[in-house]
Amino acid sequence: MQIDSKLPDVGLSIFSVMSQLAGEQNALNLSQGFPNYDPAPALRERVAHHLAAGANQYAPMTGAPALRQRIVEKVKRLYGKELDLTKEITITAGATQALFTAITAFVRPGDEVILIEPAFDSYAPAIEVNGGTVVAYEMRAPDYRIDWNAVDALITDRTRMILTNTPHNPTGTVLEAADMRALEGLLRGTDIILLSDEVYEHLIFDGRAHQSVLRYPSLYRQSLAVFSFGKTFHATGWKVGYAVGPPELMAEFRKVHQYNVFSVNHPVQLALADYLAQPAHYLGLPDFYQQKRDALVAALAPTPLVPLPCAGTYFQLYDYSAVSDLPDVEFADWLTRKYKVATIPVSVFYTDPKQDNVVRVCFAKDEKTLARAGELLSKL
Repeated sequence: MQIDSKLPDVGLSIFSVMSQLAGEQNALNLSQGFPNYDPAPALRERVAHHLAAGANQYAPMTGAPALRQRIVEKVKRLYGKELDLTKEITITAGATQALFTAITAFVRPGDEVILIEPAFDSYAPAIEVNGGTVVAYEMRAPDYRIDWNAVDALITDRTRMILTNTPHNPTGTVLEAADMRALEGLLRGTDIILLSDEVYEHLIFDGRAHQSVLRYPSLYRQSLAVFSFGKTFHATGWKVGYAVGPPELMAEFRKVHQYNVFSVNHPVQLALADYLAQPAHYLGLPDFYQQKRDALVAALAPTPLVPLPCAGTYFQLYDYSAVSDLPDVEFADWLTRKYKVATIPVSVFYTDPKQDNVVRVCFAKDEKTLARAGELLSKL
């Protein structure tokens, strides 16, 4: 049978490869981005409650009204933005589905999408499967900052979308107010859509404020923002997120969403609505994860690995130049096999792989695991 693949160059993701290798080598898995601890007992109790109470059939296509109302309250509290829960919020089966749905709704064959790279690995395939073309802007180590004049130079009459991610996976960089003002100027007077991946909105450190597109009225008018309850509440396996955007864009988003997923896990939505009633459940996350970042950096301080700046997410980049001159994919494999710690090579996050001798380490782990990583890597 002849199959003309829409994604001929796509194979097993690096996350699956490294997690499988970690299992085979009985290594600490600090590669794939998920916590090794459970969601809060109070949140799990609310899921059990709604299961027992009979919320086991389809939720509304746009999401449970109670959850969308909590999002309205949360967005007003954090970003000063008044949302219409009926027209501007859609609950999704995780952030990846929301991103794919947004791209599918707006990107057509021949359209160009500007990616800020290194970029999460689901972005480019979603663009390509919809017939779009990736146009990459490359951030580079060690600071991973964006020159918006250079991004502006990439815009053509075929540019349909710019995809941003803040706090940024894999680098830990965050966009500042000056970045958002530059984006405003760049998009003013265009029909370009800004797709803003903000799944790590609460994982931001050192007193910084998350610069959501929801803070900027002129940006919001041509943006869709994507968020993740899995990242926020240590429940990546639940796959519940949401998209926020102005009514005109959200109407198109929902046309695809209703045939892509239709509706999302009902008892989990209701449990999240209950849990969000107490803002402290998410307002304390910056301190929680900053402590983990600092614990990892302290544990690895005796090693020759050099930490790069990390202002957000639950990933810390390390420069391994003092250890090896191996390409990063080979280095990550070697580190897993010899020192029993699995990481992710950063070159795989580029369309055209770059070698900066940097690997990504996930610190969404308990203290015992982070300390053990330090013990193992102290032998480098």
